[in-house]
Amino acid sequence: FLDEEQNLASLLLRCAQLSNGIQQIQCIKQIIPLVKTMDQNSTCDPMLRACLEILGETYFSLDVKNPLKKVLASSLNGLPEQFMTLAVQSFVCCLREELKTTDVYLYRKVLDNLASCMEDFSLGTMNILNVLSSVLTCSFLQKSLLDIQEENRSNNGNRIVQTRLMHDLLMAIKVSMMLVQKLQENIQASLWKNHESFVWQSMCNLLKSSTDFLTDETLLQTVQTTSGLAFILFARAMYEPAEELPSLISDLLCGSRKLVGMPAWFVNNCGALCTEQLSDSVLLFLCHGALAMLDWKSGSMGENGEKLLLDIASVLLSLSSELKESSMATSLSRILAIWTNSALAALISDSPNLKMKLNGNSEVVGKLLEYVYTHWEHPLDAVRHQSKLIFRNLLQIHRTIITGSDEKSDPFFARLTKRLLSLEWHVKGKYASLACLVECLGTENILQLDRSIPIQILNVMNDQSLAPYASDLLETMFTNHKVQFTSSCQKSTWIDQWHDIWVSPLLLILCEGNHDQTTYIIDYYLPKLLRCSPDSLSYMIRILQASADANLGYNYDCISFSLGSWSTRGALGALMACLRTARAHGHLELSNIMSSGLVSTESIKQGLVHQHNQVCIDALGLLCETHRSTEIVSVEEMQLILFFITYNLTSQSPSVRQQICSLLRKLFCRIRESSQVLYKLEQNKTKQELFEDSPKRNPLGILQKYKDFLSSLCDRLFAALFPGSSHPTRFSALSILGSVAEIFSVPKGERQLDQEMNSARVQTLIQCFASTFEEVKVLAFELLMKLRDQYCFFQDSESLDLLFRAAMDLSTSTKPYDCVTASYLLNFLAHHKDLQHICLGKWIEHNPQMNEDTSVDTVEKNTLAVIKLLLVNVEEEIFQAKKSLLQAAASFPMYGRVHCINGVLQQLPLNNLMFITEWKQIVARLILMSYELSAVVSPVVQSSSPEGLIPMDIDSETADRLQMILNEIQPQDTNDYFMQVKMLKEHCKIQSEKLADHKPMENICTEMRGKESQICDVTAQMVLVCCWRSMKEVSLLLGTLCKLLPTQAASEPSDGLITIEQMFKYVRNYALRSLIAFFHSALVSYLFVLCVLFVSCRCNSERLHKMPEQWLSCVLEEIKSCDPSSTLCATRRSAGIPFYIQALLASEPKKGKTELLKMTIKELMSLAAPLSEPASVIPQVHALNILRALFRDTRLGENIMPYVADGIRAAVLGFMSPVWAVRNSSTLLFSALITRIFGVKRGKDENSKKNRMTGAEFFSRFPSLYPFLLKQLEVVANTLNSIELKIHPSLFLLLLILGKLYPSPMDGTYSALSMAPFVPFIIRCGHSPVYRSREMSGRALVPFVMINEVPHTVMSLLKGLPDSTSLCIRQNSIHGTLLQVFYLLQSYLDSKQLGNSDFEQGLSDIITCIGSKLWLAKRPNPCLVTRAAFLDVLVILLTLISGVQFVEFWEEMNRVISESELMTGIPYLTAVPGLVQYLQSITKLVISVLPVTSTADIQSSSSPAAMKIAKPSLSIVHLLHYEFYEVRLLALEAVLLWLKKVNAKQTAREGGALCLLVDLEGILLSMALKEKNLECFYKVLEILYNMDLRNMLPKTECSIKMNPNEFLSWSLDIVDNSNRYGLNGILIFLHIYIGLSDTLAMWKCVVHLLQNEDLVVRDAAAEVLQVAQTEKKSFTFRVMNAPLALDLAFGTLCEQLQQWGETHAGIPVLLGWLLGDSDPRGGLQPSEDECLFDKGEVNFWAEKLTSARLLGKHLLLLAQVTHLALPDGAELDRLSRRAQDQAQLIARLLTALPPSPEFLKTAEFTKLAIQKEQISLCLKILNLLRSVDKGKDGNLKK
Repeated sequence: FLDEEQNLASLLLRCAQLSNGIQQIQCIKQIIPLVKTMDQNSTCDPMLRACLEILGETYFSLDVKNPLKKVLASSLNGLPEQFMTLAVQSFVCCLREELKTTDVYLYRKVLDNLASCMEDFSLGTMNILNVLSSVLTCSFLQKSLLDIQEENRSNNGNRIVQTRLMHDLLMAIKVSMMLVQKLQENIQASLWKNHESFVWQSMCNLLKSSTDFLTDETLLQTVQTTSGLAFILFARAMYEPAEELPSLISDLLCGSRKLVGMPAWFVNNCGALCTEQLSDSVLLFLCHGALAMLDWKSGSMGENGEKLLLDIASVLLSLSSELKESSMATSLSRILAIWTNSALAALISDSPNLKMKLNGNSEVVGKLLEYVYTHWEHPLDAVRHQSKLIFRNLLQIHRTIITGSDEKSDPFFARLTKRLLSLEWHVKGKYASLACLVECLGTENILQLDRSIPIQILNVMNDQSLAPYASDLLETMFTNHKVQFTSSCQKSTWIDQWHDIWVSPLLLILCEGNHDQTTYIIDYYLPKLLRCSPDSLSYMIRILQASADANLGYNYDCISFSLGSWSTRGALGALMACLRTARAHGHLELSNIMSSGLVSTESIKQGLVHQHNQVCIDALGLLCETHRSTEIVSVEEMQLILFFITYNLTSQSPSVRQQICSLLRKLFCRIRESSQVLYKLEQNKTKQELFEDSPKRNPLGILQKYKDFLSSLCDRLFAALFPGSSHPTRFSALSILGSVAEIFSVPKGERQLDQEMNSARVQTLIQCFASTFEEVKVLAFELLMKLRDQYCFFQDSESLDLLFRAAMDLSTSTKPYDCVTASYLLNFLAHHKDLQHICLGKWIEHNPQMNEDTSVDTVEKNTLAVIKLLLVNVEEEIFQAKKSLLQAAASFPMYGRVHCINGVLQQLPLNNLMFITEWKQIVARLILMSYELSAVVSPVVQSSSPEGLIPMDIDSETADRLQMILNEIQPQDTNDYFMQVKMLKEHCKIQSEKLADHKPMENICTEMRGKESQICDVTAQMVLVCCWRSMKEVSLLLGTLCKLLPTQAASEPSDGLITIEQMFKYVRNYALRSLIAFFHSALVSYLFVLCVLFVSCRCNSERLHKMPEQWLSCVLEEIKSCDPSSTLCATRRSAGIPFYIQALLASEPKKGKTELLKMTIKELMSLAAPLSEPASVIPQVHALNILRALFRDTRLGENIMPYVADGIRAAVLGFMSPVWAVRNSSTLLFSALITRIFGVKRGKDENSKKNRMTGAEFFSRFPSLYPFLLKQLEVVANTLNSIELKIHPSLFLLLLILGKLYPSPMDGTYSALSMAPFVPFIIRCGHSPVYRSREMSGRALVPFVMINEVPHTVMSLLKGLPDSTSLCIRQNSIHGTLLQVFYLLQSYLDSKQLGNSDFEQGLSDIITCIGSKLWLAKRPNPCLVTRAAFLDVLVILLTLISGVQFVEFWEEMNRVISESELMTGIPYLTAVPGLVQYLQSITKLVISVLPVTSTADIQSSSSPAAMKIAKPSLSIVHLLHYEFYEVRLLALEAVLLWLKKVNAKQTAREGGALCLLVDLEGILLSMALKEKNLECFYKVLEILYNMDLRNMLPKTECSIKMNPNEFLSWSLDIVDNSNRYGLNGILIFLHIYIGLSDTLAMWKCVVHLLQNEDLVVRDAAAEVLQVAQTEKKSFTFRVMNAPLALDLAFGTLCEQLQQWGETHAGIPVLLGWLLGDSDPRGGLQPSEDECLFDKGEVNFWAEKLTSARLLGKHLLLLAQVTHLALPDGAELDRLSRRAQDQAQLIARLLTALPPSPEFLKTAEFTKLAIQKEQISLCLKILNLLRSVDKGKDGNLKK
């Protein structure tokens, strides 16, 4: 066997010599098979022993994460038995050496090795057990625990070292636990439970250590919780008798502390737990340990175990109201979930007592459910998830207990289901809980209670925050429902019913739902539905395709959905969405459904140009997304893609553009992947039979089509980058080109973008740098970088020189966006190898050494030279700015140069530079330059008014008021800008003594024209922009330099470009101090980013790590001191002070104890508290402002939540301060806290049900606020009831926060926090003299009244209203009470209790009671405000009853209307408070009554009361003619609503709405002509827009005295005023010839609107083309976007000219459109009063060249038509001369522009380039017309 041994040794030697880890693993795997071949006699061989020792040493030397270690362990586990003893001996020797380690920082390696030996390693376990009994092992474990703990104490403050030691300690505890468990499994108890043995003593020491760690609050939570596990494990292993252990733990948890009966060894080692009061965290970790380490299965611990289980639940539930820190709250929820699992395990014992204590009606389960209800919307995901698990386990516990009973009839399940269904759907916890119930009871049982549940859930999915929860619930329900159906009946009988319940509502919403709702349903719900039932897809396609075809002109008998519009998807959009989702998930093949005719190409084409953006995206996604990445792209798909690109590059929506680029990227990847397959197929034709459909495929032909497609695509994209193209077009084109360049970069036959490039296209990309949108510059630059191997060939020296000169000129422009262009130009030029030779050589001296070194990257050499040049320039400009900042701002603002420096630095690999010495010098100069520049501009940005004084502030009254405010807030300003209120001089004289050289500055404003006041304004703006942008760029530059910091301490040698001391000296002194001193808000934010970056780059220096704490203490002391010499600013929300503190707190590890945060909050809360006699309020203002910033800081996360209650208290108390500054800061703090508590408000509705929580949840999360808010509310209510009727300052805040709460039927009886005490105080707050407070009290009352209590509460409030004979009538109290009644009734209307029989009786009582108070709605009540409020109550009551109910009440309403001022006229001569409000309310009452009067029930009734109701006092016509526009507006809104219902065929439901609209057309037309109020005018036009005006055209002459031509002119005038509703008038004349001039005017208007910047206007104009397409017999686009509509508009116009025989007169007009009417020289002269940022009125969507090209395309087609009536030759000659004259003028103007005009004169160059192409196109058409005309003359002669 010598050969095997030698082979083993050689294998080990080879393994040691290898450096590749994979090869080493393969080598190790060969060892065991070799050993197995050896004979037993080999065990004595020294070679084998040496090899095993080497393997042992190798194993222990490897890192725990090294895969070789696990492979080695796995291999050694397979050793033959005869070699196992020898291997164990070898390992024992290695382990003994390991255990002799004394360095505390090397303990972790030993601990990892111990743990590795015990994890599935039999040899390692034997090794451990052999060594375990030795003194060395036990002493090592004890020593490691003690040494690590001591080392942790000695490194207090060094958080990095402490964190490492904490993890080492955690590992030591885990290893100890693993060892004890191995002891229990492998060693007899008699051998180690002997109290005299060393092992027992070691166990006692381990128990004592675990106790110490458990109670040590300074340790990490993970260490404490693991110690809790270890404590229970050690106690269970040592305690005898074991049956008494649960009682012992119960005593510890319950705090009985009975030392009698406890073993002495336990008391000695765990005395702290036995005698002291345990903290909440210790109790929590003990509970966790007991639940995790004790055996709860089958009730093995008996009654003591059951008692312990219930005691643990009691302790955990009591802790839930105490532990509020995020980590503790998460742990508590997880432990409660473990408790429910333990309870389920214990129930297996079938103990009657335990069943009684744990059934659904028990107190324990009730409290646990209460916990679930208050935590199922917790902000922490982990808590929400654990709450769901707890709820599911509680249901399972009850099911286990009632096994054998009927779950459907169980009272607990029935009550729970009813409560859950009564919850509102905005409660997120409802979804997961209902899903759990569905799993228990089944879907059918839930649906039997309410069949509309699926529709209700789908309606909720318009909110993205709820959509995932809703889709998960729906998936659970329809999956469970399908299982129920399949188990009970055949598919043919149940599938239709299943479709009706789950699929039909989906299709309806997809067709008619709003954008958000349909998007979220498609994203979240549709894939799950198709995954559950793929066969349902054919049902969806059949329904939707038939409906879409019917709308496209085909006839089918089917369910009819609309085709969609800009606001709805329609059937076509729903079809595209379903097909896209199905194809993306592999449920269909597009080629199959297209070939079968199930979906037509025309349908997809219509979808690609749909008005609704998402329909276009879905249609594109259908083409691009597939389940297989190698699926071949068909020719039809490529053609459709090119068609899509033509009309969809101009989308204004950023999200749509991003989706387009993303989908096309997927298509390109698919082309690349399928191309690789085709290449392999072509190269290996012998295996073609393995390729799918290979006989039908021609690989080379497909590849060629791919190349042609990509070439055509690139042509269209580059063509879209024309002069004047819009930002959306450029963004889309550049993004797609970038994807092509990136994806097809591997040259293996695929089309590369390099092959499409030429000098013209490179120039086009460079010109994109002139765009005012930076993202276009970024995309163009990135694309050029991808193609830089090509574009260098297209750049000559002259072009480079011109570009470089343009960049240098732009870098010092006074327009801020010019320097951005300069930066991108310099970055682009830096990649050119000839830059220094061609350009830089004229500016700076060459470094010969740099030129000789060819190994250095071109970019580094060029960048270094460019920065040197820019640095020289900016240093000179700073020197000049010191003399006159005003001159610098007007002539050479310095920020542009700094921006360019920072820009070119960004693209360098700063950690891999060659010229280190030169770069160090440059960096030092940059830091010095930054410091000097900040010193120059600081006086402006450090002013209390950095925005600058304006002339309106110079009057004495304003100055005095400003001085008064300043005296109140006591600002500490370092300059005298406000202490001596300055006024701008009339002639902008500059005091010479403020100049550095004491020389007067002349001609400082020579370049600024206009009036003197304008000079001052422009100068102030330019100075401000110069200063704050300079500071901004300096901050960004220093932030870039911060990244150059070395990772080691400064005392060590470093090749870094910057040292810690260098950065500390400048950046700390500059950034942190400036952050406190600067007042400019935008600048402060940039400084904040710099500070965070600097604070986070502190390397490993202990001194630097302690700096944030020192700086924090210093600034807090300065805030407290109120030192008059302090520079802290109390105005402007404390300016940069909050940012300063945020930057320092950002350096603290988020997973630690956050001691800095705790210390800061504690100090700030003490400062924010109001004092009886404060020396100054400035510290309080600062504290409130800083707290606001901290509560708004999302990076603090849940770590800030424990302090929210204290923040609310500080804000409410601060609002009562007599000082305005304190009240203002308190208000801002309160606003931040409301957002932090309830979440960010996503909508505009202040009273939305989102961002709210139940009272129980709110007060369970912030229990200390319950007594505080209740006490404050009582004080406020008592103040309102006093004789003085004072207004309490905090009333508004209290009502605001209480109004954010809402009642919940889940609120149980186990909570001590009842909402009832708040109700009487809120009702009394309704008597406030402030209108807004009364309104808020009404809203705040709603959450505290349960739905079933609404009738009783409303009755009690109504009974409190005075009678008409009452002596004391307080209108404020009446108004507050009526508002409370109104909001309570409104809440009931929004609920689902309308059919409740109890409420029917309550409603009758309310109507009876309110009838006795009707005097408040009539003239005897002199207050119009309370009359209006009473009328609002009547209106909402009318919505709760039908016309056939309470006929007498309806009659009374008619009487109220007939006696109102609306009927009799207004008796007031002057404006009366509340008059408009009253008229609006009485109008709403009339509008509520009118539809009822015309219903069939009332009209057919013979009762006298009904007959009176059928004859209303007022008609809608009366309201439309009323003098107050508010009344007319409400009436018009009602008419519009009725009209939409009639159009939607809802007349059967809406009763007599149709009758109310009879004969209104003439009245509305008359109103449209005479209405003066704009709101009413637009509403009239909207109504006319929704009417069919074709039937109205004959009425126009008699109604408004207009003939059709005049009516068209009137419509066009409305459209010219940017009102889309006037387009309906145009629709009438589309197919009627009304004369050439009017027809052309109409189409010119349509074309103009199709290029409007407003999407709504463009879509409305596109509807004109949709109507124009309806009469075509071939396939037409019924719904189209604006770009396609513009194309079709010109085509339709040319067709009509040809059809009507007017081409000879129409073509010259259209050519005139093409030439344009404006003078080419217009707009090229500089404006006299040009402002810095004023761009004037700009249309960012319209593209002149697009419309010109489309018009030219159709004119060229028209000119080629045979037998066409052409214009006469004289007219063509006149147009030709005009075009040639303009072409010559354009050429001269272009020549007059400076070099590189596309950058230096962008607007002028763009305008001239557009006009040049328009003229060129016009001349081309004229030449074609001439040739056609000559051809006709020749034919005539022949």
